[in-house]
Amino acid sequence: MNFRTQIELSELPFKIDRSSKVLTIGSCFSDGLGQYLTRSKINCLHNPYGIVFNPVSIFRLLSQSLDNLPVKTNYFTNNQGLWYHYDFHSKHCHQDKSHLESELNHLHQEVGEFLKKTDYIIITLGTAFAYRLFQNSYVVANCHKKDATFFKKEILSLKEIDIRFKQFYERLVQINPKVKLIFTVSPVRHIKDTLPGNSLSKSILRLASQQFTEESKNISYFPSYEILMDDLRDYRYYSEDMIHVNEVGQKYVIEHFKKTAFSKDLLHFISEWDQIRNQINHRPFQSDSEIHQNFLKKLVKRLEKLKSSVDVNNELEMVKAQLI
Repeated sequence: MNFRTQIELSELPFKIDRSSKVLTIGSCFSDGLGQYLTRSKINCLHNPYGIVFNPVSIFRLLSQSLDNLPVKTNYFTNNQGLWYHYDFHSKHCHQDKSHLESELNHLHQEVGEFLKKTDYIIITLGTAFAYRLFQNSYVVANCHKKDATFFKKEILSLKEIDIRFKQFYERLVQINPKVKLIFTVSPVRHIKDTLPGNSLSKSILRLASQQFTEESKNISYFPSYEILMDDLRDYRYYSEDMIHVNEVGQKYVIEHFKKTAFSKDLLHFISEWDQIRNQINHRPFQSDSEIHQNFLKKLVKRLEKLKSSVDVNNELEMVKAQLI
């Protein structure tokens, strides 16, 4: 008897290759995938704003960066001596408000320049629930542990999500017509919204993703949510909090992503690069032995061959420093 229903994946109509520029944004999967791409020597800007869960905040941040708009100064907030901004994750904070403002404006400029040249944007939608400021109904990306009385919680409508996306996407293709978008829904369980609420939220995000893919041949969907819910379907693939996906679960999803979204050349390169990284991380019993020194010399030659197409300067320095 088969106790699993393995998901049947369709290859994406376009392929990420070694020369691709990729931007990831959104929930935790975007962060994990972005880190993997960076380790694999892909030119990737991953989650520059920090983790952002709701689609309205995601599309607003991208739009502001695309047009290099200054941060909205009336949405800075202070909590226990640190300044934050309601549009950004709490990792962006500073004791000095003007310093943070300058830092965030520079970030918008950096992301905007990347958006103009990027080949792929991978967007992971986390939740359709959002928090609005009571004073003006502004949707915040992060409450920064401010008192709940500052906000009202509600679920975003499919219509509002679609409007926000179209505003961003129409502007994006004017500036960068070659760009491809890959949407996915986060399998992270937002159980604070209750299990029925979490299901409703994910359903809205899934329906929104479907609408996006129907609007352009350059937009695709990758089923990370379905892989965890219907393929793995087991708490073993979640962390102890039973909310976040653990390392094994993330690795499984990324392996499926590679099969559907990576070119054959990129897959071959990553296989080779993984071997090299393992060799770099190897710790010998006797670093000055002839066997290990010859091993290092061969490793230097492998890195030298890659130098013309991949930035391996740091790795080369690290290995050469071990030569006697």
